[in-house]
Amino acid sequence: MTRVRVLIRPKAGILDPQGQAVERALPALGFDGASNVHVGRLVELDVEDASRVPEMCEKLLSNPLIEAYEIQ
Repeated sequence: MTRVRVLIRPKAGILDPQGQAVERALPALGFDGASNVHVGRLVELDVEDASRVPEMCEKLLSNPLIEAYEIQ
């Protein structure tokens, strides 16, 4: 088994409402100087065949129209 990490983020130019909410909340909590905030997700899984992970990302783990993924 191989442990794989997949980072999934909104593609450039795609609205990120969760990232915008975090960006607005940070100064209200006293954290100034943060900008261009994006929120993504991390998926970790053990796989027998790591070469199939891109197919998993395209079909289930990400929405290829609005999200980009990076396999580690």
